[in-house]
Amino acid sequence: MFSAAPIKVFLADDSGPIRVRVADMLSSIDARIVGEGETPQGCIDGILETRPDVVVLDVQLVGGQGLEVLRKVRSANPQIAFVVFSNNSNPAYRKRYLGAGAVCFLDKSTEFDQLARVVNDAPNHATI
Repeated sequence: MFSAAPIKVFLADDSGPIRVRVADMLSSIDARIVGEGETPQGCIDGILETRPDVVVLDVQLVGGQGLEVLRKVRSANPQIAFVVFSNNSNPAYRKRYLGAGAVCFLDKSTEFDQLARVVNDAPNHATI
């Protein structure tokens, strides 16, 4: 019987406790955390090195913005899907991140329970 490979996920968030909580939540689907980062450059380097299927990306990172990560990685490897997961969910942020190629934008405070489902579906929606 054929079994699909787990979804490889990279966690890009400035909060260690949030990364732990997200990793725990993603254990409910067939996902494997392949890397984590909290700074824009650390995330860019880690993502390009590990080549995940999905990046769970926060808007605010240590010393910069997630948008820099999204733009640089998408230009280098457009097959990687980005799910933005942030407390900074005003319409301007949503528009900017979705316009830059994110698959989805979720609000941590109101849509946390949707993350596993969205990550599970994200590889099917990456723009190539």
